[in-house]
Amino acid sequence: MPDLGDLYQQLIIDHNRNPRNFRRLEDANRMASGDNPLCGDRIQLFLKVEGGTITDIGFQGSGCAISQASASLMTQAVLGKSTEEAEALFRAFHEMVTGPRDKAPDRQLLGKLAAFAGVRDFPARVKCANLPWHTLKAALQGAEEPVTTE
Repeated sequence: MPDLGDLYQQLIIDHNRNPRNFRRLEDANRMASGDNPLCGDRIQLFLKVEGGTITDIGFQGSGCAISQASASLMTQAVLGKSTEEAEALFRAFHEMVTGPRDKAPDRQLLGKLAAFAGVRDFPARVKCANLPWHTLKAALQGAEEPVTTE
C-alpha cells in the first residue's frame, strides 16, 4: 500500500500532466503575471470576481512540475471561494511551505494542497510552489506589476 508521500507525489504528477483550469478567461476582470527567472516558471492568472467571490479562474504558463501542479491545485481550491477565503488559503499555503518542519499543515483548511508540505525541505522549490499563489494575491489586490520570486 502506498504511503501518504507517494500519494501526494502522484497527485502533483497528475496535476502537472493534466492541469485543471488551464485556459485563458476572456471575460476575466482581474489578471496578474508571475515569473521565476531562475527556474523558468511563468504564469498568467485570470480571475472573474463577482460580489467578492471567485466565480471563474484560469491560468496559462509553463515551468517545472511543482509550479504547474501548484497552479492547477490552487485554481481548484479557490474557485467559488470569497476573496477573503482565498487570501486565507494563500497565508496557510505560504506558511506550510516556508514554515518550520515541525509545524503540521492545517489539512482541514488546505485539503489536497497539503501535498506540497514536503516542498519546504527543498528551498529551491519553495519559489516554484509559491509563484502561483503570489500571482493570485497580486490579482486579488489589482497589482499591475508582474510578480517575481527573485
